[in-house]
Amino acid sequence: MATVTRASKKEIFGWAMFDFANSSYTTVIVTVVFSVIFPRLIVGDAPEYRTGNLLWSLALSISYFLVLLSAPVFGAIMDYTAAKKRFLFAATLLTVLATSSLYFVTPGAVYLGIFLIVVSNIGFSLSESFVSSFLTNLGPPEDLGKISGYAWGFGYFGGLFSTALVMFGLGALTMENFPNLRFVGPITGAFFLLAAIPTFLWVREPGKPRTLPAGRSYVGVGIERIRKTLVDIKDYRDLAILLGSFFFAYAGLSIVISFAFIYGDQVIKWTPLTQMLMFVITQFTAAGGAFFFGLLQDRWGAKRTFMLTLVLWVVAVTLIYGVDDVTGFVNGLMGTSIETQKMFLVVGSIAGLGLGATQSACRAMVGIFAPESKSGEFFGLWGLTGRLAAIFGLMGLGFLQVSFGLKNAVLLCSIFFVISICVVFFVNEKRGRAAAVEHEGE
Repeated sequence: MATVTRASKKEIFGWAMFDFANSSYTTVIVTVVFSVIFPRLIVGDAPEYRTGNLLWSLALSISYFLVLLSAPVFGAIMDYTAAKKRFLFAATLLTVLATSSLYFVTPGAVYLGIFLIVVSNIGFSLSESFVSSFLTNLGPPEDLGKISGYAWGFGYFGGLFSTALVMFGLGALTMENFPNLRFVGPITGAFFLLAAIPTFLWVREPGKPRTLPAGRSYVGVGIERIRKTLVDIKDYRDLAILLGSFFFAYAGLSIVISFAFIYGDQVIKWTPLTQMLMFVITQFTAAGGAFFFGLLQDRWGAKRTFMLTLVLWVVAVTLIYGVDDVTGFVNGLMGTSIETQKMFLVVGSIAGLGLGATQSACRAMVGIFAPESKSGEFFGLWGLTGRLAAIFGLMGLGFLQVSFGLKNAVLLCSIFFVISICVVFFVNEKRGRAAAVEHEGE
């Protein structure tokens, strides 16, 4: 890994285009549009939508559970066979087909909706891990923060453009407009497929395939490599600690990503205009945060940058919970009459700064701590950790909001981010880098 030179601008741009492409799924389907359509129109248990919210958490959690069982093994097989692009293409195609099939999910078709969300999110989650495994070949460790931040920040513009196509092209999220809303899935799937083409054209396949020993299977080899890594995890102590911290960070992030716009719709009771403004503002602040913290990481250190993004999240979630009190305080102090939903826009912009930065910073740290020969495997473990965390976070919120309401349950995020800060404090960045160099070629 120490001898890796920076890839060409064309290849880095091609790699970044996948973040641009897959942001269409996470933004349109998971965060902004279909996440509101599902509880409100498909399940339709007004006025509080607690069953719809719980089923949404359940669908995402099932998909993450299936991914956490498979991603590390797939990653190990990719490393062994040098077939990362083929695995990435298969995961992309799965996402595109299942997302486009959401066209057939009509009001009341709850089980079909759950099934397609599970399948599409499996494809998306696997593709996210697979494409991240290319990072270690795009530059030396001191460049990975910038490269990861550039791609993650660029991805938010993909989310912006794809969601704009849906929101402005299809209209309001109402039952009367449902014939148009059926095209949310096909438009998102087409955007994902077309935008990902540069990745498959310009990103090189790293490594050389190895010959499969007689009497062995690729799955068996993959499981064996994972088992060896877990046995030798003491040699990657700082990676293990980082993944422990990421577990709690992503438990909180998964709640924000999956419920931010549900929260605005059900708790803040925002208008369609405020919803649109929130979407635009958070896309730009998230992109800016990913770019800024990516540059900061290479100069200030990966660990400290990651911790700073977590502190930002503790502040943002606390403000989200107390936005009514914050609005009242500001109005009393300044003699204004600002609406709560407008103050929520300000709080959302703060949260947006950390939205891409936290994930990008951690992705870059995994790249720094991973030997190139094990990059697919280690990013598979990164994906496993994230999906297990998402199950933990989403199901925790899902059950808590049934008993205490969505507003009170969201405080769970702050607890997760505080724990993440405490865990990452024990990461030694220099020791982690040294371990990656020492075990290169294994």
